[in-house]
Amino acid sequence: MKLDKKKILEYQKNRSPYLMIDFVEDVIPGESAKGYKDLKEDEWFFKVHWPNDPNMPGMLQIESLVQMSALSILTLPNNKGKIMYLTGANKLKFIKKVLPNSRLNINTKIISYKRGLATCHGEGIVNDQIVCKAEFNLILPDELKTYNLKT
Repeated sequence: MKLDKKKILEYQKNRSPYLMIDFVEDVIPGESAKGYKDLKEDEWFFKVHWPNDPNMPGMLQIESLVQMSALSILTLPNNKGKIMYLTGANKLKFIKKVLPNSRLNINTKIISYKRGLATCHGEGIVNDQIVCKAEFNLILPDELKTYNLKT
């Protein structure tokens, strides 16, 4: 399944300027998602991070991984348009700066998903080089409610 920006907006709640993905090249519901964010020179964060040395903040790189990974869960039946939350992140690595006018390719996979709790892995890649990676946990509160689990 491929998702352009219009379709991405149907599946998840992030909106500009906080939407950190532009296109989903392939999503396998419950398993993986990959796509990209084209980083234009006029992105809001380049203006403030840092003067004379603009680069994408590390936590926004991780947010792009989280948003892409969430689409693996939100494309499952009955999840379209629901909210997912990040609950934790581990093994964060920032390897290279992500600069204006580059494409951040985003590859994610679901390691496990049970009862609204997901463990995920993601990598950001620019020019065939890994620039960031992380493991993180997501929750789907609506599904947690069906199991009477506390959010």
